[in-house]
Amino acid sequence: MFIKKEYGIRLEKKKPDPLSSVVPAYLRAMRLTSGMNTRRIFKAWEETSGVGGHTLKQYFRSGTLYVTLDSSVLRSRLSYETDVLKEKINALLQEDPLFTGSDRFVGLVEKIVLK
Repeated sequence: MFIKKEYGIRLEKKKPDPLSSVVPAYLRAMRLTSGMNTRRIFKAWEETSGVGGHTLKQYFRSGTLYVTLDSSVLRSRLSYETDVLKEKINALLQEDPLFTGSDRFVGLVEKIVLK
């Protein structure tokens, strides 16, 4: 990395890394991937379900997305669509370049529980 010459120390020139590879590496190094993945899951829930305004709480743990809604009518309607919603959420997450699917703490959604 350092080249010692008689006039002083000089750095070797490196090729620049593309930003698309630097940002995920930085997130992994700073241990931010779990939090970022969780936020992306919540955003995907709002986009796919369309009930973001009626969502009171969201919680993700061990592959299960827990969602608390303020309407029992919406909860019963969405309970029939949980498999479709899960597939749509996972499709959105896999398209997202910043989502880290190999994170051992926060990965893809395996189950949705509506409360």
